[in-house]
Amino acid sequence: MKVLIIDDEKLLVKGLKKSLEQEGFQVAAAHDGEEGFKAFETNDYNVIILDLMLPKIDGISLCRMIRQTSDIPIIMLTAKDSDIDKILGLELGADDYMTKPFNTREVIARIRAILRRLEKQEVHEKKESLYTSGDLVVDSNYRIVKKGAREIELTPKEFDILELLIRNKGRVFPREEIFTLVWQEPCLDTRTIDVHIKNLREKLKDHEENMPMIQTKWGVGYYFRRD
Repeated sequence: MKVLIIDDEKLLVKGLKKSLEQEGFQVAAAHDGEEGFKAFETNDYNVIILDLMLPKIDGISLCRMIRQTSDIPIIMLTAKDSDIDKILGLELGADDYMTKPFNTREVIARIRAILRRLEKQEVHEKKESLYTSGDLVVDSNYRIVKKGAREIELTPKEFDILELLIRNKGRVFPREEIFTLVWQEPCLDTRTIDVHIKNLREKLKDHEENMPMIQTKWGVGYYFRRD
């Protein structure tokens, strides 16, 4: 994990940098707002520790500049308790704040808490992009369909139709609605959907158990069976 410290108190930065490195973090430092913004733009970091009072570009302005392009976690440092209201009132977008003097162990604990929260969020988002039925997996992010370790080759439109149906298991989609949602234009010929469904069933037939994965609701449309 890479941390950027932006603070003009060089002794504080030196001590915090040493403590973080002992915990396994890679640490870079900047001592004014301009230098800090340049470091942010030219490198990738996991967390920024940002002092409120900085020369050249102050911490408030710098936080706003960073937030225009990045959601990187920011821990704000302030020398006065009264500045906390200022930080919160301006809604800078900082993830946390600490007042000086602070315990280095607490800084490390705050960093790890933020990173754990982000990791859980990433896991949750990843789960939401995966749709399964038995050991069939549809990965929306990478547009991959797998049965166990074996990948099933689909055309782009076949994938879009399968994703739509498996993401809404049990919901019946009329042919016209499938066409409109996948092609993003009015449906002129429902036979196109029938052909794509036929091809999908053919490609998925080795992975069927007692009944087809894609079911027909006669006179209405198609749906993906519930597990």
